[in-house]
Amino acid sequence: MKLDQIAKRFRIDQPDKFKLDDFDPGDCCGLTIDKDDAKTLLEEGVERLAELQERLYADNRWSVLVVLQAMDAAGKDSLIKHVMSGVNPQGVQVVSFKQPSAEELDHNFLWRVARALPERGRIGIFNRSHYEEVLVVRIHPEYLKAQRLPDTKNGKDIWHQRFDDIRAFEKHLARNGTLVLKFFLNVSRDEQRKRFLDRIDEPGKRWKFSMGDVAERKLWPQYMAAYEEAIRETSTPEAPWYVIPADKKWFTRLAVAGALVDALERLKLEYPKVEGAALDELEKAKAALKAEK
Repeated sequence: MKLDQIAKRFRIDQPDKFKLDDFDPGDCCGLTIDKDDAKTLLEEGVERLAELQERLYADNRWSVLVVLQAMDAAGKDSLIKHVMSGVNPQGVQVVSFKQPSAEELDHNFLWRVARALPERGRIGIFNRSHYEEVLVVRIHPEYLKAQRLPDTKNGKDIWHQRFDDIRAFEKHLARNGTLVLKFFLNVSRDEQRKRFLDRIDEPGKRWKFSMGDVAERKLWPQYMAAYEEAIRETSTPEAPWYVIPADKKWFTRLAVAGALVDALERLKLEYPKVEGAALDELEKAKAALKAEK
């Protein structure tokens, strides 16, 4: 099975029928390969992605926004490290959205993400994103209170209003040349537990763990319900969601790499053509360089 075929299997094309329970976090599409074979497949995908990123930069008409959302320990950081390993660092920017600053809280919830969007020719990766506003903020009402919204704008319909805002925002981006791809790394609760224990047991990983991670685990059902509704409400043709199995990191990386390659190839990116007077100037430069001793 090719990487692009793997990715298409997890794209949410019929959001009205989407149920998170229908997606197995341990699904590997029947692939039974060892780590070396997985590494080889990923290297092929990364090489192709690097070629496409160079074309993206030269073409300079499109930008790419990759949104990564997941529960803790799903593997977002390692995914970025491995999938983007072969891409020119000058062509990629990674932004991690954490607790909003005082300045950010003085603006609407999309303000800080709009400021961080990638320019044409570049790939931008949001490690967490504007979706935190309909996920963690929804689970923790105290975070919403800190935004100091007027009472008339803070009613029971606020989440559907934010879904409307997000759909409109992403449609605007797509209309103006931003390819939007959103990935939910679907890790199981059991696998998250194993990874937390690994962090505690391994000295070099202990810094990643906090007691807050354990507290959030207790809210797992609420988070899954919030993710399901967010994906159902905001997976659109302009900005599709991919629900990627995340219990096997090697498969997660293959699937995301495949989705990126497939989407970039569909842009039909081309190197700019040099012709006319510009080509004549190049020929003159070539002749002058050859004439040098």
